[in-house]
Amino acid sequence: MRKNQIEHPLQAKTIFKNTDEIAIVVKGYPRLSETFIAQEILSLQNAGIKITIISLRHPTDKKQHPINKKITAELLYLPEYLSVELFRIMRSWAKVRSQKGYKKALRTWLKDFFRDPTPNRIRRWGQALVLSAELSPSIKHLYAHFLHTPASVTYYAALMTGRSWSVSAHAKDIWLTPYWEKNEKLLSCKWAVTCSSYGFEHLNSIVSGKTQLSYHGLDLTSLQGPPPTRLLNTGSRTDDPIKLLSVGRAVPKKGFDILLNALSKLPSDLNWIWTHVGGGQELKKLQKIAHSLAIDEKIIWRGACDQREVFDEYQRAEIFILPSVIAKDGDRDGLPNVLMEAASQELCCIASDVAALSEFIIHDKTGLLVPPNNPDALVQAIIKLSFDYNLRIEMGSNNYKRLKKDFCHITEVNKIIYNLGNSEEGVTNKIVEP
Repeated sequence: MRKNQIEHPLQAKTIFKNTDEIAIVVKGYPRLSETFIAQEILSLQNAGIKITIISLRHPTDKKQHPINKKITAELLYLPEYLSVELFRIMRSWAKVRSQKGYKKALRTWLKDFFRDPTPNRIRRWGQALVLSAELSPSIKHLYAHFLHTPASVTYYAALMTGRSWSVSAHAKDIWLTPYWEKNEKLLSCKWAVTCSSYGFEHLNSIVSGKTQLSYHGLDLTSLQGPPPTRLLNTGSRTDDPIKLLSVGRAVPKKGFDILLNALSKLPSDLNWIWTHVGGGQELKKLQKIAHSLAIDEKIIWRGACDQREVFDEYQRAEIFILPSVIAKDGDRDGLPNVLMEAASQELCCIASDVAALSEFIIHDKTGLLVPPNNPDALVQAIIKLSFDYNLRIEMGSNNYKRLKKDFCHITEVNKIIYNLGNSEEGVTNKIVEP
């Protein structure tokens, strides 16, 4: 690896050879909802690490973030629908079935399929066959983002080819993956990382000592800075409503239905407008709820936006709101990057005290934490910050300072670099010393 490509005092020591490459396995690439993955890939690329991106799905977003255009890594798409690329799969099987690790991988997959007899499990096997057959011999290590499907494909391919592998776990993949599957994957991989203490404690309770805490952080050098001034608005004027903002996919765990209920209960003398940024399968449902509550004229639905558009909204906003909940199926947030993005623009935040959100938001200092599933608490928090612009400014400033001090992207990427360079050595849950 080239020296001095990461300008930070915690420069990781690596043992990469010039010919060594890694493959990063992701659900889909590029994706608007996964800027944290693109940010990490770009940082690894800038550190001089040769990367091939392996994507299980083709992109569906009509837009892409500017950061994705800076990534020059090779990109390999695996068969998303096995029946469409049956010849490719059969050709791959013919190539890998004689490999030393093939029988072990097959036994592992059959055991998994017996416990999870689903089409998705079959798809994972087909994709693993293609991945094993088409990997460049120069790729020495496989690194999966997400503990569910990408880790399964990576796990089977690693067994087949005799390569080492590792995994980054995030949110849904931690909480909806069966215990037996998490246990066996953690035992098999060389190391794992996760982006919150909340997730770390859970994974470490399954297999002790295998997982490392690594917050995503933000690379502030690549982002526009906070606006020079922010409006001192209190929502007292009908022609100048206070600007509320939420960014996130319209899925149950984000709790936007709870927020809509809260917005409908705000006092009539508080003039507000709420902007939602994000796609998601429940977007139309949320719009119907807003209409039934007679607040749809006060809402702007931006839909899916690229990073530049999102940050324009951060700069215009006065209060950021993330009303996350634990969904009925157990799905929940990890530590959403949108909280850190809002902090980078000196926005004060209202967030639910659920999952790992309190690892970033400090109540009454950088924002307000409210109980989940509690619209009345959201109402009181919005009123408090709306009528006190000095408090908003103070909390926004504290939010930005905390981001810079405790959530340094480069520090966290250095952990990943160190782990990748020392994949045979295992990891401990501590910051890597230079």
